[in-house]
Amino acid sequence: MEGGAHTAALVAWSGFALAVIFGAVGNKVNFCTMGAVSDIVNMGDWGRMRMWLLSIAVAIAGAYTLQSAGLVDLSKSIYTAPSFTWLSFIVGGFVFGVGMTLGSGCGSKTLIRIGGGNLKSLVVYVFLAISAYMTLRGLFGQFRVSVLQPVAINFEAWGIKGQDLPSLFASSGADINGLRIIIAAVFTAALLIFVFKDREFRSNANFITGGIVVGLLVVAGWYVTGHLGYKENPDTLEMTFFGTNTRAAESFSFVAPLAYTLELLMLWTDKSLAVTFGIAAAAGVVAGSFIYAKASGNFRWESFANVEDLANHMTGGVLMGFGGVTALGCTVGQGISGFSTLALGSILTFVAIIAGSAATMKYQYWKIMRE
Repeated sequence: MEGGAHTAALVAWSGFALAVIFGAVGNKVNFCTMGAVSDIVNMGDWGRMRMWLLSIAVAIAGAYTLQSAGLVDLSKSIYTAPSFTWLSFIVGGFVFGVGMTLGSGCGSKTLIRIGGGNLKSLVVYVFLAISAYMTLRGLFGQFRVSVLQPVAINFEAWGIKGQDLPSLFASSGADINGLRIIIAAVFTAALLIFVFKDREFRSNANFITGGIVVGLLVVAGWYVTGHLGYKENPDTLEMTFFGTNTRAAESFSFVAPLAYTLELLMLWTDKSLAVTFGIAAAAGVVAGSFIYAKASGNFRWESFANVEDLANHMTGGVLMGFGGVTALGCTVGQGISGFSTLALGSILTFVAIIAGSAATMKYQYWKIMRE
């Protein structure tokens, strides 16, 4: 079947609809990856972390089910590319972790909080979007491309087609299709065992619902962009991914799409630009959160406590924009969508984000105690 403007519009509107659910559910269950790290560091509470890990488990199982059914080819995503830019993942992930702590939440939480009336998150959004655009095509991008990106391991030089774990293990001669099923099953089972072994978590319906729904939404995102949006281009007669900024299969991510949103708003009359899955999804999260906040009576305006609070959130937005683009994603983009492909870079970024966030919280606590 041929694709075109109709297919691109279908992908974008589908992204918006799915993101409305994401925003509403995220608001209701308080889905926050920065909060998950904070709960562990400050209180030893793993509840929200288990919700995050549950969403990863569901996303892995769903993504590889789509892969096995031939509906989506995860090797056609940016996460599984054979160039393993490990320094970018470490630096970008760590910086993003620092930024999301200073900014009171990651990219998705920022959008959710905006929908709930939080003006602090609106400031974070603006600085995050500007910084992300500067890292994609501006001043920060020069450092990213010249210093960080060249430090990489090219697996393709060793005949390995991707950095996802099945491809890496298949280099030994094993059947990659079988490895995909086995590795995905092992990861999913391990995560589910860890998540549900906690009695308190098993009794928390909100956390279980949040983890399952977010994971399924990421799977749905893969289906929309990787299947519904993968059509023959009538102009080139080549198979093309319509409706995505990366020109590849993608799912939810909330850093680079904010930069593309800014670009679209500033260059609205440029007919080469259009609303994509990522742009629509960012708007959808805000809309979904707003709908839930209004319906539940939880909508309220919130602003900065003082100048230091403002400075922290501005700095957090800048760091998240740089870190998220450098690491190819955020706590959702790499931490769930990328992780669902079992890409080595996504797993490394996941760890780096947690490390950056935890280190910042430890520093903040030390600073408070010192004062």
